[in-house]
Amino acid sequence: MLPLDPRHEMYWEESGNPQGIPVVFLHGGPGAGAGPVHRRFFDPDAYRVILYDQRGCGRSRPHGEIRDNTTSHLVADLEQLRQYIGIDQWMLFGGSWGSTLALAYGVAHPQRCLGFVLRGVFLGRSHETDWFLNGIGLFFPEARRRFVEFLPHEERDDLLSGYRRRLQDPDPDIHMPAARAWRDYEAGCSTLIPKDMDSLGQSDVGALSLARMELHYFIHDMFLDSPLLESIGKIAHLPCAIVQGRYDVICPPCSADDLARAWPGSSYTIVPDAGHSALEPGIRAELVAATERMKHLLG
Repeated sequence: MLPLDPRHEMYWEESGNPQGIPVVFLHGGPGAGAGPVHRRFFDPDAYRVILYDQRGCGRSRPHGEIRDNTTSHLVADLEQLRQYIGIDQWMLFGGSWGSTLALAYGVAHPQRCLGFVLRGVFLGRSHETDWFLNGIGLFFPEARRRFVEFLPHEERDDLLSGYRRRLQDPDPDIHMPAARAWRDYEAGCSTLIPKDMDSLGQSDVGALSLARMELHYFIHDMFLDSPLLESIGKIAHLPCAIVQGRYDVICPPCSADDLARAWPGSSYTIVPDAGHSALEPGIRAELVAATERMKHLLG
């Protein structure tokens, strides 16, 4: 546990080769968390693998805490962790919100980055948030209808406010049903073939931090001071592998395409039979292939 400030402490772990290429895994959400399965994207003989749970998420404490929790805080936490471990430069591996945070960190600290592997790209733009709340219903109308109809009829025109009132209520009898509804909506749309919540490892505890954090960041435009694409030039000289599911309805391919066009030296792989999840077979295979290429490029 790494103390970050008087309120927050952050869980982190290290595995693989202590002399290997440093790589940090950035989980999605915001509000999800890292787990043992995420070590498996990296050859343990070649990489020094750092996993951690962003503030308020997973095993970090306090769980689900949105106070003092912004993108700037998360970027600063990464720097604090890097310095604490004693790493000069590292590779960043992130998917979904993890890709957003990787890019935000990269443009803030380009001299600390070796390269990037990014999956299910999310650039934090307002139309991407609107898509999550509304556009997904074009493909998963049943899931979105359940998400919307969780709220009373009179609150359905403002989903964020309706869910905010419930998710920020201290009473578990109020915030947990809302957290489950939010979790079920997202998880049910994350894979090409929808799976049940248990198979996706979505516990009630994880549901609370995911729903609270995503809503908190959505309401505040992801706490991004300026569009990420405008600053890509600061890191465009570094190697980057982009992996995207063709049928990703959480983070549609247009954002990955925008990033690839703004980063001419990047490699861009579309997985033709996958949705959003990093653990879908095609995406998992391409992510491992990307880290294999990176180990030869950076080793």
